[in-house]
Amino acid sequence: MSEFLELEAQDGIRMTWNVIPGTKQDATNCVVPVSAIYTPLKPNPGIPVLAYGPLRCRICRSILNPFSIVDFVAKIWACPFCFQRNHFPQHYYSISEQNLPAELFPQYTTVEYVSTAEMGPVVRPVFLFVVDTCMIEEEIGYLKSALLQAIELLPDQSLVGFITFGTYVQVHELGFGLLPKSYVFKGTKEVTKEQILEQMCFFAGKTKPTTGVIAGSRDGVSSESIARFLLPASECEFVLNSVIEELQKDPWPVRADQRASRCTGAALSVAASLLGVCVPGSGARIMAFIGGPSTEGPGSIVSKSLSEPIRSHKDLDKGSVPLYNKAVKFYEDISKQLVHQGHVLDLFACALDQVGVAEMKVAVERTGGIAVLAESFGHSVFKDSLRRIFQSSDNDLDLSFNGIFEINCSKDVKIQGIIGPCTSLEKKSPLSSDTVVGEGNTSAWKMCGLDRKTSLCLVFDIAKKDDPEAVGQSTSNQFYFQFLTYYQHHEGQMRLRVSTLSRKWAAGSGGVQDLIAGFDQEAAAAVMARLVSFKMEAEADFDPIRWLDRALISLCSKFGDYQKETPSSFSLSPRLSIFPQFMFNLRRSQFVQVFNNSPDETAYFRMMLNRENVANSVVMIQPSLISYSLQSGPEPVLLDVTAIAADRILLLDSYFTIVIFHGITIAQWRKAGYQDQEGHEAFAQLLQAPQEEADAIIKERFPVPRLVVCDQYGSQARFLLAKLNPSVTYNSDNPPPPGGDVLFTDDVSFQVFMDHLQRLAVQ
Repeated sequence: MSEFLELEAQDGIRMTWNVIPGTKQDATNCVVPVSAIYTPLKPNPGIPVLAYGPLRCRICRSILNPFSIVDFVAKIWACPFCFQRNHFPQHYYSISEQNLPAELFPQYTTVEYVSTAEMGPVVRPVFLFVVDTCMIEEEIGYLKSALLQAIELLPDQSLVGFITFGTYVQVHELGFGLLPKSYVFKGTKEVTKEQILEQMCFFAGKTKPTTGVIAGSRDGVSSESIARFLLPASECEFVLNSVIEELQKDPWPVRADQRASRCTGAALSVAASLLGVCVPGSGARIMAFIGGPSTEGPGSIVSKSLSEPIRSHKDLDKGSVPLYNKAVKFYEDISKQLVHQGHVLDLFACALDQVGVAEMKVAVERTGGIAVLAESFGHSVFKDSLRRIFQSSDNDLDLSFNGIFEINCSKDVKIQGIIGPCTSLEKKSPLSSDTVVGEGNTSAWKMCGLDRKTSLCLVFDIAKKDDPEAVGQSTSNQFYFQFLTYYQHHEGQMRLRVSTLSRKWAAGSGGVQDLIAGFDQEAAAAVMARLVSFKMEAEADFDPIRWLDRALISLCSKFGDYQKETPSSFSLSPRLSIFPQFMFNLRRSQFVQVFNNSPDETAYFRMMLNRENVANSVVMIQPSLISYSLQSGPEPVLLDVTAIAADRILLLDSYFTIVIFHGITIAQWRKAGYQDQEGHEAFAQLLQAPQEEADAIIKERFPVPRLVVCDQYGSQARFLLAKLNPSVTYNSDNPPPPGGDVLFTDDVSFQVFMDHLQRLAVQ
């Protein structure tokens, strides 16, 4: 695994197969698709930042890189993608083997260009806060204090706007400092850009241009009228603080048997149109803070009557959700508008009930937005996550804007699509495969918002039809990819990051050992999790468990060592040996088992899975478990019920939740206060160690995970028990060791799962 981690540290990429199957048929037989998980802005201090423009190939537009073949005498370079020979321009004429530009150094496979001439002025990021007021006073109080903190942390050069909504939508005119002033829109219908221009007096006292698109200061809107609603954070601090401090609960009366009338859709529509009028094409984020379900106007998910429950997974399966499809269609339209404008939708949903994350998922995901789901605006999950977005520290997000992602590859490979936070730009090219997965039919994607953690899953299609041995491998055995990411850096200037990678083709039919040697089982688990989540949403009547089981059986029977019909002879190479365990845990994970989760929670978990890198995805699929005891230091243990013991503390990290679980003896000692007594320093340290480890994890993770501290046999122990392999259940023959635990479940254990797998793989 270590060599895959080194490649990831350098270029931010993990591939399922690091040796590529030679033909289309071979790739199909390999079961796990040829795919890559790429983190475009992965931080790496070793990446050179070059202050000049990139040199491109005349034909395929790929960029000069360490794999280009250079003729130093004739001053010509050959492109590794289309083999076109290109002349170096005048300013490269001093090039020689001893005097290379950075982009040709063999160790700089990833470089970043900052071109100063084309850039123009530094662009200011825009933050538009959209705040729900249909909540109890206590929640509004929590939200106010969080917002006041966030406003203080905003970068000084950024522009800020403020919208509140309840039954009506109010756009606050922050540029009018004499007294609070706002424009009110009805919550029952969408608001277009034309209505915004007219009703918000953008042309007061001036003539409105009769033709052309009116948008932004370049196209007819004066910067004075924009500055009424979007001001530099440093200039409007006083007005904004007073607006936030005076926030009140929505005054519209609510009957006891009804939900509050909340027009979330209309508010987001106003926000999107306002940004489209004022700052089209420059980096902006709509940050929506929502405390309950939308019940009014477009995008509503439930009626006002409390007698009607909010949709569940069962209702979605049966199709008995009249509002769901209309709401999804509405948010799809909003996402198209935002992508066209280059703007991001971030969602902070904090309520005990569902708020409609499942419907809004499409708009958040396609614009590359951030989602945070918590039970209350007072919860640390929300407060710390919001602070982390703006705080500058080692773990800050480096929010970047307005990205475009492009890809080039050697011939014989096409791209099916990307699963992740981006939108297809419908730029069809010879690289686009006919089979589409996720955002496909293109070789360029829009990423309105991206940060240092955003990761894309690219699914490739091997197009080689013939047997490579027949051709005698006339072309070289190497194969190249190039990923280009243009983006607005968080400091304001435009940058281009270029990663160029080389991989090998597997040689002929004897390449099984090569394929196994290049198989990255962690990346494969992350890709399978994204694929199964995508299929569950996109395909009707899809059976995820059967699909995963079939894939695993095919993979094991192709790459396992065994004698036919003898299950006991079955073994897997170390390169594949953990993969069945990942699949076992994926089958039981919240991505596949939607029982006991609301559609909102499922949508949120899948959104997070689709934007995280391999290491974090693996923790979501198969949580890590560390044991602490007085006898031994912290050590990783199997995710199994047998790990529980009376004199142990367990630390479970399942990405969204971190659980510190005290065995019953430890809990009794703790309650007796031994840790505060003299002579029991070792016990005090034992209690402290998992807490320190949990704090370290929380510090670097976004969104901030929920911390649960519980005792054996306590009610919150369920957070741990639900994730453990049920090797000892209530009907097992073998009792647990003293101080251990049993699980009350009929789920199969990993051992039984492996026995069945071996039996089916050797048939």
